[in-house]
Amino acid sequence: MKQYSVLLADEQPLLRLALRQLLGQKGQYQVVGEVGNEEEMLASLRVNKPDLVIVDYSQSESFRPSSIAKIKTVSPVTQVLVISADTRKDKIAQVLELGVTSFLTKTCGLNEILEAAQATLKGEKFFCGRVIDFLLEKSFAKETEINCAPTPLSAREIEIVQLSSKGLIAKEIADTLNLSTHTVYTHRKNIMKKLQISSSSELVLYAVSKGLVHNEI
Repeated sequence: MKQYSVLLADEQPLLRLALRQLLGQKGQYQVVGEVGNEEEMLASLRVNKPDLVIVDYSQSESFRPSSIAKIKTVSPVTQVLVISADTRKDKIAQVLELGVTSFLTKTCGLNEILEAAQATLKGEKFFCGRVIDFLLEKSFAKETEINCAPTPLSAREIEIVQLSSKGLIAKEIADTLNLSTHTVYTHRKNIMKKLQISSSSELVLYAVSKGLVHNEI
């Protein structure tokens, strides 16, 4: 099993401990450092070049949004997963534009954190429901007219998008539509290619923005 190196960057020791223990449940993660401020984080990045850094930028005495930009400067290969208590929409928008791969709030569940870490290491974007709600709000606010462009998906593909957005896994979708699991995976691959997206969270975002499902995230 491939191991991934992880750096934990948060000023709260208890949170770092909790994240270390959570990641330790999976044999694929190796925590190579725990840091409590930006200076320590940058020093560890230079030495370890970790695959993933988990950081909270909203700790004014230790980390700031500008800390995110510095991560990519020091270690371009490192993927960034933010886990933050910040709810300021302007700051969330700012850090998303600075190279953050994924963004969770500190109210997210443990399984969601593990899913986000796995997706982020693949270079896939992963956002929690609150961040998706904000992105949808931001996207709709920019629209000045109704977009009536037809969806590029077939009727079957739309069905799969709708079921995926409700949280069904491939086997459940296959059972619902009377298809083989392999066929569902093939459809999902084609959908991702057509829409030029790479993660389930982006698929949900697309489905909601196109009115294919109700926003029940």
